[in-house]
Amino acid sequence: MIVAHLDLDAFYAVVEQLENPELRTQPLVVGGDPRGRGVVATANYVARRFGIHSAMSCAEALRRCPEAVFVRPRHALYREYSRNVWETVRGVVPTVEQTGVDEGYLDVGEVAKDFLAARVVAEAVQTAVRAATSLTCSLGVAPCKVVAKIASDARKPGGLVVVPPGREAAFLAPLAVRRLPGVGPKAEERLKSAGIETIGELAAVGDDSLRRL
Repeated sequence: MIVAHLDLDAFYAVVEQLENPELRTQPLVVGGDPRGRGVVATANYVARRFGIHSAMSCAEALRRCPEAVFVRPRHALYREYSRNVWETVRGVVPTVEQTGVDEGYLDVGEVAKDFLAARVVAEAVQTAVRAATSLTCSLGVAPCKVVAKIASDARKPGGLVVVPPGREAAFLAPLAVRRLPGVGPKAEERLKSAGIETIGELAAVGDDSLRRL
């Protein structure tokens, strides 16, 4: 099995920048009212330098960066861009499992005989998406969905990480346990209190020990 996870980089924010190029150099936050109970949907990479991230309150984002520009989400516009992206992707890899407007899985094994060929296909996807929409995407290619999803986040924006068979454990080992799907803040805190901070450390712990955490 060769699967890729595709993630559009800072999707909402980049779309807003394409619609208004003046925003490219400014810290941009897409979300609710910073003087109310609004929440950050996403932020561009300029804003992320101030520690602003998705799901943060807009009030906190404003506190961290008083110069930030806040815009309300325009979901109809994002869906239009998303449709163009996925139509383009299907022109390179026909079988796609879209899991959101800005991410999904690609059955690269359908068009690539091995992981060397898979890298070429993934690069072709990135080139096609950029040419058709001016958007960048990050891809992770691996033998399974979990590793592919984690890999797609490793070199954002515009990155490509290929994890061939047999290299999964080495790739995952140094990463923080929070990178695993399903590990939220509370689980992360419990694991840290037990001295477990990386996926490699978690893998070394027996099932019985985990059940006692």
